[in-house]
This record gives sequence, C-alpha cells and structure tokens, in this order.
Amino acid sequence: MTDLESLLEIIQQVAAGNYSNDIMSLTGPETPEPIRTIAESMGMMMVKVEAREYHLEMLIAELKRLNETIRQNTVNTVSAMARALAARDAYTEGHTERVGSLAEQIAREMGLSQYEIDGIRLGGQLHDIGKIGFPDDLFQPHEAKNPPHIVARIMQHPAVGAEILSGLDFLGPAIDYVRCHHERPDGKGYPCKLADPDIPIGAKIIAVADSFDAMTTERPYQKAMTPDVAMGIFKKFSGSKWDADCVAALDRHLIKHAE
Repeated sequence: MTDLESLLEIIQQVAAGNYSNDIMSLTGPETPEPIRTIAESMGMMMVKVEAREYHLEMLIAELKRLNETIRQNTVNTVSAMARALAARDAYTEGHTERVGSLAEQIAREMGLSQYEIDGIRLGGQLHDIGKIGFPDDLFQPHEAKNPPHIVARIMQHPAVGAEILSGLDFLGPAIDYVRCHHERPDGKGYPCKLADPDIPIGAKIIAVADSFDAMTTERPYQKAMTPDVAMGIFKKFSGSKWDADCVAALDRHLIKHAE
C-alpha cells in the first residue's frame, strides 16, 4: 500500500470516528511531501478533537452530577413536606416514612429491580402529599367514622398529590403510584376506579404497606392490631381489596423478620 493510500484510509477511519495512532507512521522524514504535512495536520486535528470531546464528557458528567443534586434536594424538600403533613396528626406522625420503608421491603420480596424499588420507596414516602392544604379538621379524630364531607375531601388526595408532583418528571413512575395507591383490584377504589391490570404494581404495593401501617398503629378510631390479626384481614380480602401477590409478599416478609 502506498503512502497516499495509507493516508486516505486513515482519513476515512478518522471521518468515521475511529481515531488511532496510525497517522503517526506517516509523519517521519521518510514520508514524502505533501503527505507528511497532511499527516501532521491530521494528527494535530485529532488531538484537538479528542481534547474537545474529553472536555464535553467532563461537562456532561458535571451536569449529571448537578442534576442529581437538584433532584435529590427537591425530593428531600417534598419528603420533608410529607413528613410535616403526617406530623399534624399525632397518630400518623412517621407514617409516610414507615410506608416507604415497608413498601421497599415488599418490593424486594417480590424480586423487583432496584430502579423499581427506588420509585416505590419514594412513592410510599410521598403517597399522602395531596393532603397539603387540608384544613386542620381533616386531621382531627372523628370517632369511628368520618363525616361525609370529610370522606369526600380525603378521597381527592391521591389525584391532588399526583397533580402537585406532575411537574417533577424525574420522579418517574412514583407520580402514578401516588395517584393510584387507593385503587383496588376489584375496581372499587378511588379516584379512577381502576382494576387489574390497570393499577401499577408500585401502587398496589404502597396500598398494602399503607393499610398495614394504619392497622398496626394506634388510631383514634381503633386500637393497634397485631401483625397476625392484620394479616388475617389482608388474606380475607386478598385479590379484591388488595393485590394477592403483594399480600403474599408482605406475609413472607413478616415471617422472615419474625424468626
């Protein structure tokens, strides 16, 4: 292969984005002009292009780091708001954190991916964010049953929560989990009366975690149940009020942690 043919082949490789040091073989004194000058110029061009690409990679990496920092700060702020909401009622303080943690454990028991688990934990932490702006009387005990006007307002909170979070695209599927965490497999839930298979798995898991925490903590309208009693209720309504696979995963989780 002649020097000119080698140069043309190398230029074609560079044009295709395949940089190599082959060009340097044509920069020695044995290579005739103007091929040597062209090869030297090509070599310098490659160095500058590679330097610019490296700089761009560093900028992209920095942007990703800054984006993640902004994302985490936003998540922390919204989560703090959710915790503050729960703290308005002494009976539900800590509820959102417990729901997020238990939902994460159920998701792990079901063998979901880490990405799915992260979204489910976040959805659990934010599931009641739609109660922002609720008047204090909605957080007060109302004996065994809430008045109709309060029930109607409470039933709006999943949709309101999803709307509040709708601009935070980086939350991903967690927004749908907030919207759907009171839907039921039998279609009798709210706000959209979705049924299987239209309810996201993350929302089904959060529904189980939310209900379990409500059953097993002291509330104005009920004494805290033992986990066994709560599981009895879950099994009774498995497949209708709660997803059967999620109920089974909760049961396995509780058995493992009881040993």
